[in-house]
Amino acid sequence: MLDFIVALQDTWIYRAALFYLAAYPILMSLGWITTSLFYRYRWEAEEGDAGAPPPKLVEVPKVSVLVPAHNEADVIRDSIAAACGMDYPDYEVVVVDDGSTDGTRAILEEFAAAGRIRLISKVTNEGKALAINDAIPCLKGEIVLVLDADAEPVPDLLRYIVPHFSSGRVAAVTGNPRVKNVGTFLARLQLIEFTSIVSLLRRSQRIWGRVVTVSGVVAAFRKSALVDVGLFSPDMPTEDIELTWKLQKRFWDVRYEPNAVAWMTVPSTYRGLFRQRLRWARGLMHVLNRHRDVIVTWKLRRMWPVFLEACMSALWAFDFVVLTSIWILSYGLGYPPVGASPIPNFWGMTIGTLCMLQLFVGTVMDRRYDEEVVRFYPYAVYYPIIYWMLMAICTFIALPRLFTAPPNKAVRWTSPRAGEVLR
Repeated sequence: MLDFIVALQDTWIYRAALFYLAAYPILMSLGWITTSLFYRYRWEAEEGDAGAPPPKLVEVPKVSVLVPAHNEADVIRDSIAAACGMDYPDYEVVVVDDGSTDGTRAILEEFAAAGRIRLISKVTNEGKALAINDAIPCLKGEIVLVLDADAEPVPDLLRYIVPHFSSGRVAAVTGNPRVKNVGTFLARLQLIEFTSIVSLLRRSQRIWGRVVTVSGVVAAFRKSALVDVGLFSPDMPTEDIELTWKLQKRFWDVRYEPNAVAWMTVPSTYRGLFRQRLRWARGLMHVLNRHRDVIVTWKLRRMWPVFLEACMSALWAFDFVVLTSIWILSYGLGYPPVGASPIPNFWGMTIGTLCMLQLFVGTVMDRRYDEEVVRFYPYAVYYPIIYWMLMAICTFIALPRLFTAPPNKAVRWTSPRAGEVLR
């Protein structure tokens, strides 16, 4: 075994893997930082400082706020109250209870009896995608704002989102989900992630011309565009990613609106976070498999950057897990591995510095939407240590889904979210 490990580390394949392990995060961090800054100073700078009023509504189309829910008794009351309290002249709130077995339906019936919402009750749990699809024909608005059952939108959210739909090409506008349960170490890491990774990436992808996904937490859609692409796909674990790709393949425009803030609950345990991210990783692999024709279709060339970046990210995760396993085995056999050192070297310091710079840039950009985010920036030092490992392992486990079609059955809700609603 030792002879094999020594010989392996002398091959060009091993050295190429080392180069990719270091080069990919460096180049992508530089790319994300520069393009997101361009977006910031091209579009966001025109909106003024935090707290500035939203743009004046020229048109006031009716909006249907749709909330699919399953076993959300712990969080549903606050989220529905926030949805009903938005500042917009003409909108309705419709909630789909998808076979809840806890107290969710009783809470929703209180809101329905008070005339604040319309309630659609389903006896059988058929999953989020089918819950949304079943409700679409019942909605009165041409614009549909889909909120997770734990999402609490800010009052002026619709005033920021609706103006985007004045362009006939716009099919979807994804909002800016923010973490509200910041009482735990793990939740604070996720706050840094949504600030410095998710929001920053959406800014960059808008410059590229296409985005990987709208946010499943808060996103608005043109109803006719949803019908045009066949609504949500019930067989996909990440129906929001798949819908985004379907829309863009039909040449609809998908935008990002950072002022459309919605507060959400994130997993507060490592087990809950791992299950969530593994589902996301498997869902992305299925999307890449189903839409692999993108890369060979000239008319869809504007989607090449997001497709290639997703594939390169998956390849980096594979590279990371394999090389780390080789290094652990090599140290265990008493042979210091080539390219690995317990003492930070030039490449390691470069990657770490750029990672911290990227997280800092994202924090500075999003502080106007969440003033407390700067206070939690020191937690960013743990992000590459804990999060990179967790995300790489999830992607590595999910990689086989890149080569297999999703099962031809609806993906159902699994369990209620777990999180401390603290701020």
